[in-house]
Amino acid sequence: METKIPEIVAREILFSYAGSNNHLLDLKRKVLELKNYSLSRPQADYVIKYEKVIPKVARKWVKVFSSFAEKMREDRLLPVAPEQIWVEKLLCETDKAYHIWGKVVDGDILHAFWVPKIAIIPEEKKLNRTIDYSPYDNRPPMDHQKEAIEKLLANDKFILADDMGLGKTTAAVIAALESGAKKILIVCPATLKINWEREIKNYTDRRILVIEGRKWGSTFDFYIINYDILKNFHTTDKSEDSEAYKLIANNGFDLAIVDEAHYISNATAQRTKLLNDILGIIPKVWLLTGTPMTSRPINYYNLLKIVESPLALNWQSYVRRYCAGYQFRVGNRKVWNTSGASNLDELREKTKNLVLRRMKTDILDLPEKIITPVYLELQSKFYDNELEDFIRISSENKQKESISVTLNRLMNIRQLIAMEKIPYTCELIDKFIEQNKKVIVFTNFTASLDALHEKYKKNSVILDGRMSKDKRQESVDKFQTNDKIKVFISNIVAGGVGITLTAAEGVIMNDLSFVPAHHSQAEDRAYRHGQTKSVLVYYPVFDNTIEIQVYNILQKKKNIIDQVMGDGEYGDTFASELLKNLL
Repeated sequence: METKIPEIVAREILFSYAGSNNHLLDLKRKVLELKNYSLSRPQADYVIKYEKVIPKVARKWVKVFSSFAEKMREDRLLPVAPEQIWVEKLLCETDKAYHIWGKVVDGDILHAFWVPKIAIIPEEKKLNRTIDYSPYDNRPPMDHQKEAIEKLLANDKFILADDMGLGKTTAAVIAALESGAKKILIVCPATLKINWEREIKNYTDRRILVIEGRKWGSTFDFYIINYDILKNFHTTDKSEDSEAYKLIANNGFDLAIVDEAHYISNATAQRTKLLNDILGIIPKVWLLTGTPMTSRPINYYNLLKIVESPLALNWQSYVRRYCAGYQFRVGNRKVWNTSGASNLDELREKTKNLVLRRMKTDILDLPEKIITPVYLELQSKFYDNELEDFIRISSENKQKESISVTLNRLMNIRQLIAMEKIPYTCELIDKFIEQNKKVIVFTNFTASLDALHEKYKKNSVILDGRMSKDKRQESVDKFQTNDKIKVFISNIVAGGVGITLTAAEGVIMNDLSFVPAHHSQAEDRAYRHGQTKSVLVYYPVFDNTIEIQVYNILQKKKNIIDQVMGDGEYGDTFASELLKNLL
């Protein structure tokens, strides 16, 4: 079959064209009225490609970014750069640009021109309804959380990038309930799965599945899964045989919430590829991260791609503009260097309608101390064996020993928990360090203190009972004045009173004391006279151990005067309640 020349095909199309694309109508007029008029190859390709596309009527002024406006000023010899353009119609679009029927300045005649998608300032979307927050009165959201909720609900694709401690999880849960979504996928680190389950249960009795290993269910409303096991339920393989391994993709999720979304900043990582593939078919996607990483814009690229920012349409343009990217030769191949940063103010300006980022210092309705439990799951045969021995011996000696002696025999279990907790505590410490913030870590035991110090040897100091008074003060002074020292690791008794550590914005309790006063006093090392910021206090707690019982009793008793034991003894009611729960 003879292949027709595109210019001839396009002329034939134009002869009968009766659509509303003004550019095609203009070409049709020229072909019919001008005898010697011939179409160029790009014009012919345009006619063939877009003759069946129906233009969309817009009739509105659209704001453009200053860099594009300045280019228009130069190209068109305008006296000033236009801040907006009039869009009468959107004739068609490519992956990277819009073809507009409109004008640049008010006095222009309407004409066709191309505008890069990245030149358009997206309209800020606002929620067109009022939310009734009364169903959430048991734990009502604060004003800044309501703003986050309404931003999420107004945008199908959005990044909530608030600072640590501002309650992103609460905001996302309430927004999910208000969104009308029937099936919700929550992807988070393994250590946060229990937290998400608990937060959802604070506000609803809808069915929740916390996914472990390879177990799946099909009749739940919330599905909570960690990054590491996504591969058990999804594959990027496109073959027909692979459909059985796409449980997540085939489950009909309306909404996906991705917590600690910076986990998928590396586009070459397997979990990033898997999650990108999954999120591509879910209509609503909300990304949560306290570390949006604009200081290394290459790590920001994949998040922007997921929320469909025009800036992420072209990787090469992005890295040149915002990563100071350049190519260099390694042997016979060219490699990109994307580790730099450039035009960050422009990047922030061009993404502001897709991202909500607020620091604790910006928020007026925060309490002075924000106390947050982080619920964890302990998997240890040693713990189970130790607890069995404790319960057996305690039951045998129930009438023979005092409460204090019984509780002292829990020492081995408490030390085991303290050591098992270290990797999770390190995750929290790393979050503070990533944001260039200082943090205090308290522990009851020398072994856990030394292990933490070994992990952060170059940027931490310690304080415990082995040190002289002068050495203790030296640790305090270094932490308060040396920008390189980010972590203060202390025994909860030795460092819990009498010192001021206002350089810290966070406190982490690696393990729990049985004396409620120890925690109140230790929390306040950072929150003292001279502190100008809200202080985050984290309690990582193993949910399936005696620690959860200790934590619950501590919270209940902490402010009751008869439990504040200055001599370090256990309060009788505290000890009795704990032993009653255990035995």
